[in-house]
Amino acid sequence: MSFLSAREHGAKPGSGGVASAQQEGVDRRERLRRLALETIDLAKDPYYMRNHLGQIECRLCLTLHNNEGNYLAHTQGKRHQQNLAKRAAREAAEKQAAPAPQRRVQIKKTVKIGRPGYRVTKQYDIETRQRSLLFQVEYPEIEEGSRPRHRFMSAYEQKIETADKSYQYLMFAAEPYEVIGFKVPNAEVVKQEDFFYAHWDPDAHTYSMQIVFKAPKEQLQPPVLLPPPPPVLPGPPPLSSMQHLPPGAPAAVWQLPTNISSRCTCAAGMWLPARVLLLCVLLSCVAIVAADMR
Repeated sequence: MSFLSAREHGAKPGSGGVASAQQEGVDRRERLRRLALETIDLAKDPYYMRNHLGQIECRLCLTLHNNEGNYLAHTQGKRHQQNLAKRAAREAAEKQAAPAPQRRVQIKKTVKIGRPGYRVTKQYDIETRQRSLLFQVEYPEIEEGSRPRHRFMSAYEQKIETADKSYQYLMFAAEPYEVIGFKVPNAEVVKQEDFFYAHWDPDAHTYSMQIVFKAPKEQLQPPVLLPPPPPVLPGPPPLSSMQHLPPGAPAAVWQLPTNISSRCTCAAGMWLPARVLLLCVLLSCVAIVAADMR
């Protein structure tokens, strides 16, 4: 401030003069900015950002500010506080709707001692036409307090063999033995208590399980009865039974050719054509004899 301007404000020569209201406001904002910077770290403010033009931007309210003091004043304002409250309420609602994280079960690592012994028995019920399988797996060294488990596995879950939709796998597991599996038909299993059961004998250390498959639909239908075959008629009488021969007839005339006799003694189903042929031959012989008598 010059000497003349200071004299105009009524100040003594050599003093700074009396500050105006605008200058007092600037000085007050500067003091507040320095005080805020000492107590507030803008680097930890998630909504504080300085753009490429050097201006300060509030990422929550999307407002621009020329300096830190203006930004700090904005953070204490009504608009910024309302946006903070809305943001906190939305985050609380999303946190309640989000499912709780699942706890990972720690995999128990044990040393395997080999495969257990087993017996498989195939069964068939004639009355219901149902097939069943009885599995008996022996676990003599099973861990104390544990029980064998089983599950059905689809052919598409395993990676050892080529997937075949006609089969499924029945798995048995018990520590410290290896998991064993059986390849069974992919048919519907009856889950009723009278047919399906699994029993663990702790004394004999044997796990028994029986599964019964439902009978196919074509087996449940009654069998189709075919009509009985036609009765077999008796064949023609032999030539030796013909006792009534015409008088004076030569014996060569009554001897049939070899092919004709073979046709007469063929299968029972072909006797009718041979008999007709024999009748024709007899008629021709009678005609020859009648012609000789004339």
